[in-house]
Amino acid sequence: MSSEVKFPDGFVWGAATAAYQIEGGWNEDGRGESIWDRFSHTPGKVLNGDTGDVACDHYHRWREDIALMKDLGIKAYRFSTAWPRILPQGRGKVNPAGLDFYSRLVDALLEAEITPFVTLYHWDLPQALEDQGGWPARETAAAFVEYAGATTRALGDRVKHWITLNEPFVSAFVGYRDGRHAPGRTSLEDSFAAAHHLLLAHAHSLPVIRQNAAGAQAGIVLDIIPAYPASVSAEDQQAAWMARAAHHLWFLEPLVGRGYPQAVADYFKMKLEFIQPGDLNAMAAPLDFLGVNYYTRRIARSAEIAEEDNLPVTVTAAQHKTEMGWEIYPQGLLDVLVWLNERYTFPALYITENGGAFPDALDEKGQVLDEDRVAYLREHFRMSAAAIQEGVPLKGYFAWSLMDNFEWGFGCSKRFGLIYVDYESLKRTPKLSYAWYRQVIRQNGFAD
Repeated sequence: MSSEVKFPDGFVWGAATAAYQIEGGWNEDGRGESIWDRFSHTPGKVLNGDTGDVACDHYHRWREDIALMKDLGIKAYRFSTAWPRILPQGRGKVNPAGLDFYSRLVDALLEAEITPFVTLYHWDLPQALEDQGGWPARETAAAFVEYAGATTRALGDRVKHWITLNEPFVSAFVGYRDGRHAPGRTSLEDSFAAAHHLLLAHAHSLPVIRQNAAGAQAGIVLDIIPAYPASVSAEDQQAAWMARAAHHLWFLEPLVGRGYPQAVADYFKMKLEFIQPGDLNAMAAPLDFLGVNYYTRRIARSAEIAEEDNLPVTVTAAQHKTEMGWEIYPQGLLDVLVWLNERYTFPALYITENGGAFPDALDEKGQVLDEDRVAYLREHFRMSAAAIQEGVPLKGYFAWSLMDNFEWGFGCSKRFGLIYVDYESLKRTPKLSYAWYRQVIRQNGFAD
């Protein structure tokens, strides 16, 4: 006997992308160089030598892409503006052509009755600012406020949902400590300074956004990877806490006025000398919403050190994984949402990214029958509905991703999209998951 999973009226169904991953047009119409342009053009940094030079060519094909969004039926579209397209040198002279591109995009979205959710920073720092010190330099936070001001002045009359940063953990620690993402630096000290200045950029841009976009909602997006202890031992419990603290509590706690977790600073022997008077107070400015990116979980074991985080944690050996090697664990999404609601008092939560990379391919009929992605989405939708039943103020869900795209260090080898992209012809082909998601949106739910 089947039951039905339903969502509240007004629940926002959407899809998400990021500028460098889809736009292309990397050196057109006055756009400056980003750290990802430099990084991807450096031999050995990206799988197969792929770059975002063309990506999905959304810069030229955006009308076609909006038509697909409208056909899909999404109510909102989360995308990012490219900082070097608007301020080629990171600050100073604004590039009118860059702003015009996003203005046309926003107008077309609104005409299609799709609400724009704009992310100001999805990892594409102008290379000119990196050359001056990048995120470890406090001046970069001030440059971000200038960029946020220019963008919101141009679009704030129409865009009423703004996200300052996407996954600052990745920007700071994967980019400046691990070196696996742009700019490819490997300094523990720089990574902590970068994290602080990212949060400072967020904090100082909030009043600018609210001034330039009357009545707007503003928030930030964090990637939450829950860590579960491998056993009931006190050591494994502590390992799980430290994994959570160093990953997302490092950002969540200062956002609500609790400062940085001292235990993490002690663990890494960080003196946090970059904190200046007033910084932590500024970071605690109220948010209208928190965006949650959820993909997988970790299992913490006290005796093991994970290379990627230098922390006592390791990813569980799971049978069900995506092409990224990430365990498929929908229960973790429910656990994260309930935990956030119990620990904090954010007025609203959005799932701003959730999805899986699978071995998609066109069959002999020209179709992509990605049943594994349909199953993935179904289970995560079920957990989203369960969270709402438990009182979580979850207001919307954005599937990652609208289309296959440049997947950072993995280049074009991993496909997350609801729409298949042939990177030779750039032809778009909606997948089975696209059709299934369209039906969910129409019904505001699905038969369980």
